[in-house]
Amino acid sequence: MISVREALAFILNHIKAGPETVVPTAEALGLVLAEDVRAPNDIPSFTNSAMDGYAVRSSDTRNASRRRPLTLKLLETVPAGRVPKKRICAGWATKIMTGAPLPRGADAVLIAEDSGEKNGSILCFADLRRGENVRRAGEDVTRGERVLPKGTLIRPQEMGMLGALGRARVRVIRRPRVAILATGSELVEADRTPGPGQIRNCNNLSLIGLVRKYGAEPVNLGLVRDDARLLRARIIAAASCDLVVTSGGVSVGEHDLVKTVLARLGTAVKFWQVRVKPGKPLAFGLVRGTPVFGLPGNPVSVIVSFEQFVRPALLRMRGLTKLTKPVIMARCERRIEKPADRVHLIRARVRRRRGKYYAAPAGLQGSAILTSMVMADGLIIVPARKTVVRAGEMVHVMMLDWSEEQKQ
Repeated sequence: MISVREALAFILNHIKAGPETVVPTAEALGLVLAEDVRAPNDIPSFTNSAMDGYAVRSSDTRNASRRRPLTLKLLETVPAGRVPKKRICAGWATKIMTGAPLPRGADAVLIAEDSGEKNGSILCFADLRRGENVRRAGEDVTRGERVLPKGTLIRPQEMGMLGALGRARVRVIRRPRVAILATGSELVEADRTPGPGQIRNCNNLSLIGLVRKYGAEPVNLGLVRDDARLLRARIIAAASCDLVVTSGGVSVGEHDLVKTVLARLGTAVKFWQVRVKPGKPLAFGLVRGTPVFGLPGNPVSVIVSFEQFVRPALLRMRGLTKLTKPVIMARCERRIEKPADRVHLIRARVRRRRGKYYAAPAGLQGSAILTSMVMADGLIIVPARKTVVRAGEMVHVMMLDWSEEQKQ
């Protein structure tokens, strides 16, 4: 058997970022920039008011307070989208709205809450500093600045920044298309009633969800029975996608045909027994240049193997560099026993109480017990040589879903 680290290193050595494309910025969420984005102009492009109020000379407000207000004369009113026509001189003020250009001569804005109007004059209740309530030209972004470097993951805030920079379209790394194929003559689709000896195919739905979760586009190729000729044709067709994931057929059984077919089709194909539970059997190789993963058939093993091996590959194909899941320290709430053969990943419920994390195994841990995966939000990592984790012992937990509630 080989370690998870060895298998993953081999896989990632054969994975590279996908091709580039240009998309509307409105459709760029979750994609990765394939170019540096520089500012064509300052943001803001002109000095403007940060608040509704009055543009003034700060020197005209010295020692003003509510008990001793100062009086200024009203010069004009400037709403957002208009340009001031008059320069502010000593003793004068211009009524101004948020975002409107600051008039010449003004260096501060008296906010509406610190002012009043009486008989056409302005009452000033605050002693202002120079630049108070003013947005200076270029204080956010300066012309020519590299605002978003190549490799940036585009989130909603990056989309907004691209809009502010006038970028309605942007060059990105294309979202990978992932072919998903379940193997096994015992399988029927989820909407079918299983006959004698048959079971519903749940793996494709889990994989569709995982592929979407990690920012790729799933292509569901359904089922293929245990027939080498059919399986070969289906895998060749699937290789037109950017990546292929199969489930089942990689163990040592007489009808585990994925290994045989991949060996005949693939380049650099490896069949491993990985030192991990669940998910010991694993196949990986290139078919006509396309990475192909052969995952185990048990539903929990499919999900855990995807998290361990397919997810990092997908993230690299998307152009990302951070490929690891968050790992926390938690206090184990129940005793765990295992043989000293391989790393065990124990499905667990993780909770935070009084600033500390606690993890408890989530039900039965068999590779076919999908309910335990439903209950789990983390995997307790028990090292290969360790045979006992005692209740109360601190353990490493790889988080599957790092929710805001768990961060708090």
